Amino acid sequence: MPTAILTGQPVPGSSIEDDLRSLGFDVRTAVDAAAAEALLARVPGDQRVAVVDAGFVGHLHALRLGLTDPRFPIAAVPGAVTAQGAGRQALTRAMARETTAGGGTSPGLGGAPTVVAGLPDRIVSALDADGTEVHRPELGRLVAAVPVDPQARNEARQAVAAVDEEAIRLKSAVKARDGFFTTFFISPYSRYLARWCARRGLTPNQVTTASLLTALIAAGCAATGTRGGFVAAGVLLIASFVLDCTDGQLARYSLQYSTLGAWLDATFDRAKEYAYYAGLALGAARGGDDVWALALGAMVLQTCRHVVDFSFNEANHDATANTSPTAALSDRLDGVGWTVWVRRMIVLPIGERWAMIAVLTAATTPRITFLVLLIGCAFAAAYTTAGRLLRSVTRKATRTDRAARALADLADSGPLTEALTRILRRPARRLPGIAAPALALLGGAAVVAPAALTGFGSPWPVAGALVYVLTSALAVARPLKGALDWLVPPFFRAAEYGTVLALAARAEVNGVLPAAFGLVAAVAYHHYDTVYRIRGNAGAPPARLVRAIGGQEGRTLLVTVLAALLTAVQFKVALTALAVLVAVLVLAESIRFWVASHLRGEPAVHDEGEPA
Repeated sequence: MPTAILTGQPVPGSSIEDDLRSLGFDVRTAVDAAAAEALLARVPGDQRVAVVDAGFVGHLHALRLGLTDPRFPIAAVPGAVTAQGAGRQALTRAMARETTAGGGTSPGLGGAPTVVAGLPDRIVSALDADGTEVHRPELGRLVAAVPVDPQARNEARQAVAAVDEEAIRLKSAVKARDGFFTTFFISPYSRYLARWCARRGLTPNQVTTASLLTALIAAGCAATGTRGGFVAAGVLLIASFVLDCTDGQLARYSLQYSTLGAWLDATFDRAKEYAYYAGLALGAARGGDDVWALALGAMVLQTCRHVVDFSFNEANHDATANTSPTAALSDRLDGVGWTVWVRRMIVLPIGERWAMIAVLTAATTPRITFLVLLIGCAFAAAYTTAGRLLRSVTRKATRTDRAARALADLADSGPLTEALTRILRRPARRLPGIAAPALALLGGAAVVAPAALTGFGSPWPVAGALVYVLTSALAVARPLKGALDWLVPPFFRAAEYGTVLALAARAEVNGVLPAAFGLVAAVAYHHYDTVYRIRGNAGAPPARLVRAIGGQEGRTLLVTVLAALLTAVQFKVALTALAVLVAVLVLAESIRFWVASHLRGEPAVHDEGEPA
C-alpha cells in the first residue's frame, strides 16, 4: 500500500486525510520536517510515497492526478509531491536538504523543531534545483492550493465548490486528439460507460479483452456468409469499437495505466481488424466469391501505412532544427476549425475505417467492402505520405543517433544483411544521400515485379530476391540519418509482404492465399511489436529472435526459393508451416517480454499518438 506523509496538523474541517485514504494511501502524520524524514526512511524503497501539506485545499481529482499516475517517477501539484520507486532517491535527497535547511532537529532530540510549513513545495523546488524531472499535471479549473490564512482558505473552498469536478474528470477521460466519428458518435456516451466500469471495479485490460472477444464474434458472424450474419457482424464491430474507446477512457478516468495494458490495447486493435478481414473472406467463400487476395492486400496496405507513420515519427521526434514550411502551413490550418476535421477524416483513422467497414458489411458484399477499403486506404496513404515527403525535403533537421537506431530496428534486418553490411559498409559511405531509400525501393521492385509478372515456379523471383538481399544490405550499411531514410522500413515491408501476396496469388491453389494471409499476419505482428517496444523505450526485440525468423530479407528470399522448388500444393503447406513457426516464436517472445516488464513494474506507457 502506498504511504502518504501528512506534514503538520490538519485544519479543523479538512477532508485531506479521508481524501488520501480514498486514493488508497496509508496516511501518517509528521509534526515537523525531521519526523517526516524519519517516516520517509521507514517506507520500503519500492513503494510509492507522497508528502502532502496538511493545509492542502483542493479537488480530490487534483490529488489523484498529482499522486496516483503510474507513468511518472516523480509528480507534484501545489502542496503535494509523490515518488515511485524509481524516484525515491531523488525525493529522499531533496527532503534531507530541506530538513537540514529547516534549521535543526526534532524536538524529541532536544533541539529546535524543524520547519514543516510548505515542506512539499520546498521539496519540489529542491528537486527542480537538482535537475530532476517533476511531472506537473494540467489541472485546468481544478483547485490545488495551500492557503496561508483563514480568509484564503475560505476562498479556496468556495472555488472548489464552484467547479463540477466530475464533469472535468469525464471530459479529461476522452483522448485530446481523435477522429471525427470517434469524437462525435462514440465518445459522448462511451465516457459514461467508462465511468460505469470504474465504479464496478473493472480494469482497462478487462474492457480491452471484451473488445477483442466482441470483434472475434463479429468475425465469426461475417464468416457465416449470410445477410443476417453480415448485419450482425457490422453491429458487433461497432460495439467492439465502443469498447475499444472505453478502455482508454477508463484508463484516463481512473489513471489505471500499465505497460501490459498499453501493449494489449495496441496489439488487440490489429488482431481485431485482421481477424475481421479473415471472417469477411471466409464468408465470401461460402457464397462462392474468393476475396482472400483483397483481404491480404488490405492488410498489407494498412500495415505499410502504419509503418510510414511510425518511421517518420521516430526519425523526426527528437531531431534538432526541426522546422519546415509545410509543417508551418499545417499549423496555420489547425487554426481553421473545419480543416482540422477534414484532414483527420481524410487519413481514415480507426473510427472512420471501422464505421465504413461495418456499414459496408451490413449493406453490401465482402468484395465491395474490401474494394472500397483498399481505395480509401490507398488515398489516405498517398495523402499522408505526400505530406511527410514535402516536410522531409523542405525541413532543415539534424537527426540523432537514437533516431537512426530506431529506423535500423524497424528495418528488421536479419543475418544475411548483417554479414553483407560488414563488407559493404565502406562503399556505402560513398553513396549519395538519397541512396538508402532508392536502393530499398529498387530492390523491392526487383523481387515483387517478377513474383507478380512471371508464372508460378519461375526462377526469376529468386534472382530478384538475391538482388533485394544485396540492396537491403547497402541501404542499411550506414546510419539512417538522411532526410528520406525513414522510407526504408516501409519499402522493406511492402517488398516482403508484396512478394508473399504475389507468389500466393500466382500459385492459384485453393488455400494458398489464406496461408499467405496467416504468414503476413504473423510477420506484421512482429513488426508492430517492434514499434511498441521502441515507443516504450524498451529497445528492439532481441537479436536472437530476429535471426531465428530470418530477418525481412531472409524470409523474402526463402519464400521465393520455396515457390521455385515446390509444387503449388507443397508451397501452400510450406507457407502454413512457416506462418505457424513465425507466429509461435514472435508471440512467445512478445508475451514473455511484456508480462515480465509488467511484473518488474516498468514505468507505465500510455501513448495518445495518432488516431490509428
